[in-house]
Amino acid sequence: MTRTHHASLFRSLHTPARPLALANAWDAASARVVEAAGAPAIATTSAGVAWSLGVPDGDRIARDLALEAVARIAGAVTVPVSADIEGGHGESPAEVAETAVRVLEAGAAGVNIEDGTRPPGVLAARLEAVRAAADRAGSDLFVNARVDTYLLGLGDPATRLRDTLDRARRYVDAGADGVFVPGVTDPGLITSLAEGLTVPLNVLAGPGTASVKELGALGVARVSLGSGIAQAAFSAARRAARELYGAGTYDSLGEDLGAPGSLDYAELDGLFGRDG
Repeated sequence: MTRTHHASLFRSLHTPARPLALANAWDAASARVVEAAGAPAIATTSAGVAWSLGVPDGDRIARDLALEAVARIAGAVTVPVSADIEGGHGESPAEVAETAVRVLEAGAAGVNIEDGTRPPGVLAARLEAVRAAADRAGSDLFVNARVDTYLLGLGDPATRLRDTLDRARRYVDAGADGVFVPGVTDPGLITSLAEGLTVPLNVLAGPGTASVKELGALGVARVSLGSGIAQAAFSAARRAARELYGAGTYDSLGEDLGAPGSLDYAELDGLFGRDG
């Protein structure tokens, strides 16, 4: 499948009728495991990528390292890939536009870019630059704008919904194709967000969140697990290591490797045995 077809397919997957469910990956192995489980697309987790490379999350990873990870992931799977580029890996709109071009060169069909604690105008300018760069490259890159008002508890809680929608609409006007609002789980709030947007709504899910189907009924078109799977994987590693260096036993490995759906050595190794 060509990059053009990847971009078109990825865009078409955003629908509340059957929300795009993304189990975010951080390296080639996690991406292959997710794809083999039936994923129609892969999204990266910036936190997971950073941790796997020995860097803390939060715009701390060097752009080259982040893009190398995107390229490895895109090269390991056959489905579309969306790259989490945090704030854009650049200080100026021009630098962020360069990041977008390099994301396209790495094989991605979409990007996720966040505002964080920056003024909304900063992300709006970056989105305009990304959109223009993608257009010049002839790419239908799906640009997902993350609004961090709820995740970071920004502003007055009494006006947070209105402020979030104001930011979101500004980002859409600047070229965003979708809006990601992590930190919201209340069904009424999710419905209000979906009804207030003209583009697909993306939410972050985890234990206790409504199911993908239920979220779709609320108007959600994209559901992400964010850093959740990476955290679970690293938690399993810590649990086994603590047991090894504490009691000197290995029972937690048996619990993880013997659980239903666990991967044995041959199956995991076999994910990398195909041609190409």
